[in-house]
Amino acid sequence: MNREAQTNDNNAARLALQWQRIAVAANRLSTGLLRRQAEGDHFLFPDPQQIAQAYWRWGMALVKDPARLMATQQRWTAEALGAWQQVLSPDSVSEASDATDRRFKHPGWHENLTLDFMHRGYLLAARQALSAVDDVEGLDPHTRQMVRFYTRQLADALSPTNFAATNPAVLERAVETGGESLLRGLANLLEDLAEGDGQLRLRHVAPDAFEVGRDLATTPGRVVYQNRLMQLIQYSPTSETVHQRPLLVVPPWINKFYILDLNEKKSFIRWAVAQGHTVFVISWVNPGPELADTRFDDYLAEGPIAAMDVIRELTGETQVNTLGYCIGGTLLACTLSWLAARGEQERVSSATFFTTLLDFSDVGELSVFIDQDQIQLLEAQMARKGYLQGAHLGQAFNLLQANDLIWNYAINSYLLGRDSVPFDLLYWNGDNTCMPARMQSWYLRHLYLENRLRVPGALQLAGRPLDLGSINVPAYFLSTAADHIAPWRGTYHGARLLGGPVRFVLGGSGHVAGVINPEDSGKYGYRLHDQLPSDPDRWFRAAQEQPGSWWPDWRHWVAGHAGEQVPARTPPAGLEPAPGSYVRVRAPSGVG
Repeated sequence: MNREAQTNDNNAARLALQWQRIAVAANRLSTGLLRRQAEGDHFLFPDPQQIAQAYWRWGMALVKDPARLMATQQRWTAEALGAWQQVLSPDSVSEASDATDRRFKHPGWHENLTLDFMHRGYLLAARQALSAVDDVEGLDPHTRQMVRFYTRQLADALSPTNFAATNPAVLERAVETGGESLLRGLANLLEDLAEGDGQLRLRHVAPDAFEVGRDLATTPGRVVYQNRLMQLIQYSPTSETVHQRPLLVVPPWINKFYILDLNEKKSFIRWAVAQGHTVFVISWVNPGPELADTRFDDYLAEGPIAAMDVIRELTGETQVNTLGYCIGGTLLACTLSWLAARGEQERVSSATFFTTLLDFSDVGELSVFIDQDQIQLLEAQMARKGYLQGAHLGQAFNLLQANDLIWNYAINSYLLGRDSVPFDLLYWNGDNTCMPARMQSWYLRHLYLENRLRVPGALQLAGRPLDLGSINVPAYFLSTAADHIAPWRGTYHGARLLGGPVRFVLGGSGHVAGVINPEDSGKYGYRLHDQLPSDPDRWFRAAQEQPGSWWPDWRHWVAGHAGEQVPARTPPAGLEPAPGSYVRVRAPSGVG
């Protein structure tokens, strides 16, 4: 067989394989849709009806001010004419309409007159649509934020980069592959729809790209205790002596703990062990309907309080250093307040908070999803299932960075027909956990909606009133400048509620990358200032910028609260090796 014939056979085999994938995925999708229809499972979040009502309120406000509407239309016309004149100018190819917009970096957007005008017009229309929301008077802040958020989502979705016929990179690849890339993209799309039983479950990383315990969460240790809500892991020492006081890490249960143990180079847990800490980490259960009635109180009692009891029994130490991440930090603050109410705060030597909200007055764009109607919608769904599906939270978080976490991957997978690149952080991001119905309802209502944690005595947990001002242990508060989940100004206000000395540190990057920033990375930098004035921007202007990772700064700070050196502690045989079995349980794959 000559080379040309062999090439044709290979191409035919690849195309046949793609058609086979399409047929299998289509069958899975139809089966899933029929199942959802039979079960009456048509839940959508965000709720289109709530979004439509927000736009109706915006439209009514818009028509009440016809002069402003006319001025807006005139401005649009003038700017559209300016964009067309710019395209026709001799140097239009060298002028980038937005040099920072990565979506339009392909030279085809500027070399082709039609595409150049199209993308300039799109960017203009997107800006004008957002300004139309901002210019309208008479809207309540929540409605304005909702309309602006979903207008941006619509603008992002309508970008010409998201359509095969208008994306030069897609057309170029389709020609190069003889159309195979489009077939692969269709197969990828159908497989993701089938994974979500009809609702799109965009996968950033292939589900078999990593394995927890083999590629991720590999720091040696043992599960030394478990109850219905958590497994407690003690990690093996790597030094002959360790700090006297153990370190208890309380991770979020919205995600899995191994964000702190991704791999050897990026593992905060492995690094903390190497600094001479006896590290204990809570690995939360991935709950099902059997835990529907689990309360926030239960997470406190069966989480950090139970862990402290076990640590005291295993090590003989009556004090621990503590560390909480995100909602784990919120729970840690509640725990410290609860201990203070019982007169037992001396059990904790220090507290570290990673990107933690205690004052929920500024939660950024997450507030778009927080109002009475939307919480009731979630509660109705949780009442039926017994838990909030992890994929719903993942969808909400992805919408906050739609171009990076949705459309970028949709183009790569569905239009360019490429396989996803294995990336441990995104694998973790897609390894969702569920939320027990009763706990999640309490959390959303009392903290996000009503912001009651900041008010002394407004909340009780396990029979004790909470007062953050009663927390007098030294605290290290890490926030990150680009955090879209726990905005740093909001975390700053929460840090000021604590009654003890607080070291507030502002790292670079976002909610995850700014935290998982190893000391040898040389990235981002951080800011420090000893005082905590009421205005966070005043703090920012006075803070001194430091190069590199904040990890060494925390190492020095926590060492001052960790006691003397003692012989290293090897974990007992325990129940099973780290990372344990709880972390391996995956949430249901659908989003219904």
